[in-house]
Amino acid sequence: MTLIRDGLHYRGRDATELARSASFETVAHWLWVGQWRPDLRFTAPPEAVEQARTALAALPDATRVTDRLRVIAGVVASTDPMRFNTEPDAVAATGGALLAALVDALPPVEPATARSWTAGHGRTRTGVRRAAGAPPDTDTPSLVGGLATRLWPRLTAESPTPPAVAVLNAALVLLADHDLAASTVAARVAASTRAHPYAVVAAGLSAFEGPLHGAAASHAYRLLGAAIVSGDPVGVYSEALRTDGRVDGFAQPAHPLYPDGDVRARTLLAMLDAVPAAAEVRAAIDGLLDAATRRSPRQPTVEFALAALVHSCGMTPDAGEGIFAVARTAGWLAHAMEEYREPGLRFRFHGTYTGDRPSPGS
Repeated sequence: MTLIRDGLHYRGRDATELARSASFETVAHWLWVGQWRPDLRFTAPPEAVEQARTALAALPDATRVTDRLRVIAGVVASTDPMRFNTEPDAVAATGGALLAALVDALPPVEPATARSWTAGHGRTRTGVRRAAGAPPDTDTPSLVGGLATRLWPRLTAESPTPPAVAVLNAALVLLADHDLAASTVAARVAASTRAHPYAVVAAGLSAFEGPLHGAAASHAYRLLGAAIVSGDPVGVYSEALRTDGRVDGFAQPAHPLYPDGDVRARTLLAMLDAVPAAAEVRAAIDGLLDAATRRSPRQPTVEFALAALVHSCGMTPDAGEGIFAVARTAGWLAHAMEEYREPGLRFRFHGTYTGDRPSPGS
């Protein structure tokens, strides 16, 4: 399904090209069943979305987006009596409805409560600006009504622009799958027990929560935020090397799967050039990239590109993790569909016992 060799490919198609030319929904459906549906739009039952919103309303305002996603998945599962159908077409239908619910049930970001690292700082935006009514710079088809468009106001209070929504859509596409990452293995283990698709996603979200996986996007967010506030990206980069021996968001010294650099990061950062950003944000991004090339060059990872997207668009601090989790839900379900065709419980391994041995005759 996914090949990471000389780039990233989904069912034989270059994911970086898909990121620039296809909607996330189209790519998700391609991963699931190998059918190309360029005009596909995911929708969820209104009653399921409303019940999920009711459940979210009981949570504290500071609840993180990934916690909200887990609640939404659980509530929507409880409203779906057909969730135990694991036939490919049924899982694809369930997946589309679940992804729509994960996005549509999230509360919109209010301007008064938007939690940006640079909140309170001047935000003189710089970069490429489009003339009113001009067509998008990319060849991405219209995303109006799609998941990227609907997810945007759940992540930021800033007004969307075609280039910005296109980058968000590209991030969803590029993060949809990455072979057997830890969360994907967890999802496949759940699927091997014939757990229903919602439970598979819950298993993936649980493994995703770790600081070495999904939370890595937040580490890169904080690094970039420190560079923005201090105005000294080289100093921030150097201090990270001094105290941690590594720099979040940059391969150490090279990405094990991308010896020539993370193609996902390269694609997103190139597309971000068309998105106006605060001057201090742009300077911090460029400064960190410049610092990484000094002496022993280190390439940015997709987590750094996510951090750049989040800061450039004034998104909430946990938006990177939310984008990652929504995107990877498509991959978890694609792997579940593969796993449902395998023998059940094939992940039942035998451990090596290292404790005390039973006494003779006991």
